[in-house]
Amino acid sequence: MRIRTLLAGIVFTLFYTSTFAQRSEVGFGLGTFNYTGDLTRTYRLANSSPAGTIFYRNNVSNVVSVRATITAGQLKGEETPIDAFAAERGASFNTFLFETSLGFEYHFLNWRDDKRPMRYTPYLFAGFGLFGISGYENKPEEYSNVQVALPFGGGFKYIMNPKLYLSFELGIRKTFFDYLDNISEGDQTVKNFQYGNPNDFDNYFFVGITLTRTFYDIPCPTNPYK
Repeated sequence: MRIRTLLAGIVFTLFYTSTFAQRSEVGFGLGTFNYTGDLTRTYRLANSSPAGTIFYRNNVSNVVSVRATITAGQLKGEETPIDAFAAERGASFNTFLFETSLGFEYHFLNWRDDKRPMRYTPYLFAGFGLFGISGYENKPEEYSNVQVALPFGGGFKYIMNPKLYLSFELGIRKTFFDYLDNISEGDQTVKNFQYGNPNDFDNYFFVGITLTRTFYDIPCPTNPYK
């Protein structure tokens, strides 16, 4: 019930900002998902899988924007053995991940100032999100396939023209979940080696290029004699 409430809040916020926006942007992007967890402790290009994203952005000031995002794609990983137990386990996974999030962006350069036009700006972003994964056939224990994530990261934005922006973005999703790879704590007296570190949560990443289209609201003239 709590997860449904959070989803409803994200949808309501997206609708509210799009209804009352003074300057709106929509965009899409292509990139890759990656993962770190019990199978792989560090970022490995070999674990990259295709992913895509769509988003709505509302610019609340010259440097701050609010955005709502949907990102989805394949997430995979395979064993990078750090000891004999991991080598014996030889685990791997491949799942579909769907994410929705709400957050803000901070642009370091005042790129919306008409008196000082800039054609680029680096930026940071952070927010709150929910993600869901497709179910595994053999779960080590019961858990929800929908979990909380904290997305944050940065990027570089280039202004192609007043209506089109091209961006490169790297984002980390901090989770509080240890079963992205379907491996966590287990009974170490059972020699199936299907256990990991339950105190080290799994994380995933999105790296991609996005294209943004800006829409300007044209104010309607009013009668000054009313």
